[in-house]
Amino acid sequence: MSSSSNDSHGIIRPSRWVEHYSALLPDFAPVLDLACGGGRHARLLAAQNRRIFAVDRDLSAISALDGLPGVETACLDLEAGDWPLAGRRFAGIVVTNYLWRPRLPDLLATLAPGGVLIYETFMDGNAAYGKPSNPEFLLRPGELRAVATAAGLEEIACFEGYAGEPKPCVRQAIVARRPT
Repeated sequence: MSSSSNDSHGIIRPSRWVEHYSALLPDFAPVLDLACGGGRHARLLAAQNRRIFAVDRDLSAISALDGLPGVETACLDLEAGDWPLAGRRFAGIVVTNYLWRPRLPDLLATLAPGGVLIYETFMDGNAAYGKPSNPEFLLRPGELRAVATAAGLEEIACFEGYAGEPKPCVRQAIVARRPT
């Protein structure tokens, strides 16, 4: 499964991984779209009548989601200071093309019982195809699986390796559920 592609109007499509597994997200409960950028996944999930909390540190990017039914936005810095989502619980968490290891335990702690994590980003080996190339922003082999297992999540699906779409890259992805 690939991350995204552009349609004929230059709009970035949702990740095929997220599209494929979004049906597993619980209905009628809040879903976190972390580091949402312009909101391609928030739009996808809102179109499925889900309640979305879309978070990014770039106010100009998330402002495009203002007024979209079912979508609440917040401009938050996820990497500095206290964890801004402490005490919140989400029935689903969607993360693509973002990695900040120090916050992974905090992030997974926000996943409610029965909640589903859909996570996809770049991994070691991606430097051969372009950015990101900094090891701080590339997952190590098996890292998502290990983090999910350590957090007590049950794996539903996992992918690790070369992806040819939307551009050549090396990716890692997981779908996992917190037991009820």
